[in-house]
Amino acid sequence: MKSFISITLIVLLGFLSAIMIGFRTDLPFSSLAYDEEQEGLQDRLIIKFSHVVAENTPKGLAVERFSRLVKEKSNGRIEVQVYPNGILYSDISEYDALRKGDIQMIAPAFSNLADKVPEWSVLDLPFVFRDEDDVEEAFNGEIGRLLFESLEPFDMKGMAFWNNGFKQMTSNRPLQRPEDFARQRFRIIQSKVLEAQFQALGAKGYGAPFTDVYQKLASGQVDGQENTISNIYTRRLYQVQRYMTLSNHGYLGYAVIMNKRFWEELQPEKQAIIREALEETTAYSNQQALAINEQQWNQLQKMPLEIHELTPPEREAWQKAMKPVYDTFAPIIGPAIMKELEKLHAKPKRRRSARKPGTRIDAGISDLWLPKTKALSISQFELFQANSKEGHLLVLRDCG
Repeated sequence: MKSFISITLIVLLGFLSAIMIGFRTDLPFSSLAYDEEQEGLQDRLIIKFSHVVAENTPKGLAVERFSRLVKEKSNGRIEVQVYPNGILYSDISEYDALRKGDIQMIAPAFSNLADKVPEWSVLDLPFVFRDEDDVEEAFNGEIGRLLFESLEPFDMKGMAFWNNGFKQMTSNRPLQRPEDFARQRFRIIQSKVLEAQFQALGAKGYGAPFTDVYQKLASGQVDGQENTISNIYTRRLYQVQRYMTLSNHGYLGYAVIMNKRFWEELQPEKQAIIREALEETTAYSNQQALAINEQQWNQLQKMPLEIHELTPPEREAWQKAMKPVYDTFAPIIGPAIMKELEKLHAKPKRRRSARKPGTRIDAGISDLWLPKTKALSISQFELFQANSKEGHLLVLRDCG
């Protein structure tokens, strides 16, 4: 008995000694050191921004810039987490994810919205814009206001319009006359207007996510598609298509949208930061879209792709063939927006002349400045020359 007691005392003394001198202070049950990087994490606002295109496209670059600006302007208190290339949601599923609050921001193509909100069908109408001036006036004017207003009942808050560029046609057959489309299948963004557009040309529109375009062309599931220069180049669609027609028949842009309830619950200070960052990004993005499409157009011409530009008579024939689309969808779009579109088409064109690197521009700096977008109407990556009204030769570099 005495022996048992002695052994017990020795064990207890050993255990107490281990506690007092043997355990280190950095073990899990010791006090954690102060980590200043964790300070304020509970106050950090996370915004998940999902999109489906590559990072080096106009939209991809714009989202990254917006994320960086928000972080800088908020001193890190607002973080925009970017999910490109459809890694989180496809262009079909991102709409429902936004409404559920699983993500807070998206920038869908207009066509994706047109399938959900009828008024947005106006932007899918063939030859809806004649040039970039029409685009700018529509988005910054009454048409843009009415379109954003139409999103409100769907728990969506319209924040900005981002340009990408005019759409071109590609196929494995030459496309010059309306009858050249007969019996072909074209991948489209799911849109009733785009379906009707190809039906008017004797073809069939096949709705599919943007991430599937290359595979469907390569496998022969579809014969052709419509897209911007930048999307055709970055997705390497020239590898699976033989012909491209410069048609400018449609316009591809993006609506930057936020979950409405999420936006309304933000403090005014945070709303102001997001708005300011978005305004700067929009000016940058629209300027970049012109530059990138122009830059990648130069690259695309080096690829094994036979390119045809529509002649004026060919364009007129395309417009005549597609006119029934307007008659069908005008009642769905509504009289208010269609009336504004008629006003836009009635205005004389103020087409800017095409500009190449080193081209002389007979205009002053004030004429090149776009006050609505707070940006110059020239490409950011190129070198231009301009004659000011005082007669001085101005050389403009990196005009962003």
